[in-house]
This record gives sequence, structure tokens and C-alpha cells, in this order.
Amino acid sequence: MAIAELAQSLPDYARDIRLNLSSLLNETLLTDQQKWGTLLACAHATGVRPLVEAAEAEARERLSPEAAHAARAAAAVMAMNNVYYRFTHLCSNAEYRTLPARLRMNVLGSPGVEKADFELFCLAVSAINGCGACVDAHERALRQHGLSPPAIQAAVRLAAVVQAVGATLKAMG
Repeated sequence: MAIAELAQSLPDYARDIRLNLSSLLNETLLTDQQKWGTLLACAHATGVRPLVEAAEAEARERLSPEAAHAARAAAAVMAMNNVYYRFTHLCSNAEYRTLPARLRMNVLGSPGVEKADFELFCLAVSAINGCGACVDAHERALRQHGLSPPAIQAAVRLAAVVQAVGATLKAMG
């Protein structure tokens, strides 16, 4: 099932979500790799199987194997990093921020796609996972790579809508 079909299966109370998803998938601020990679990474971040399956179907049609791998890798490494760095950010004991993470995250240095695209995937997943420290770090990196605030916002808007699709699907059982 494609993303559009999945969106159409949402109940009427989620009409705004359907419309937002349709409009964001037609967004021109992001390249196709940025848009569909963000969607795939965010679908994986939700962990909602029908959403992941629909995103994977779209990825096979729209992303190179390397870009799809990078999107999945972004979701996986951010699942770890967002917990760790949210802890260091929220904990009142500043000593934790001075200690090395000692967590393997080599994919950050060599994601297999353009660094800016991978950073965008990571930012979107970090927004879903609620890690302010990671959101700040990835947004800053994206600005250094020349992405505009409207393009960055488009990715986060897509993350928000993908998260809403996942929440609606979970609620439907």
C-alpha cells in the first residue's frame, strides 16, 4: 500500500492529516531524496508497521538503495542518540555533558548520502523523539550546509504529519 492509499484509509476525523500529507508530498522546497528520505526515516521512528511498510514501498520507487539505507540508519541512530542526549540535556547534573558518550555512531560521519540530506533525516526524527539538544545540533548543521529555514521547516512539518498518521493508525488498532 502506498502512502497516498494509507492516508485515504484514515478516518474522517483525521482529514486535516490527510490533506497536510498530500500537500507536503507535493512540496518543492525539498529535493525528492530529502522529502522521501525524511518520510521513510520518520515512518521508521513511529514504529507503526503499516506506515513503515507504505514508506518502504514508496522508497523502493523513489529512493536509491543508499538513500533508503541512510534514512533507516538515521531513524536507528537517533533512537539511541535522542535518549542519551535528551538525558544529558535534561539532567541537572552538568557533569554528564562533559563525559564522552561512548556510543557507536559511525553512520553520522559516513551516511552514504549527502551530509545535508542525512542531517535533515536526523533532525526530523529528533523532532519526533523530542530531543531538543539533537534538534539544535542538526538544525545548526543544516544551516551550515546552506539549507534555508523554510526547507528545514518543511522537513519538520513532514515529521509532524507522519507522526500524526502513525498516532491515528495506532488509535484505530
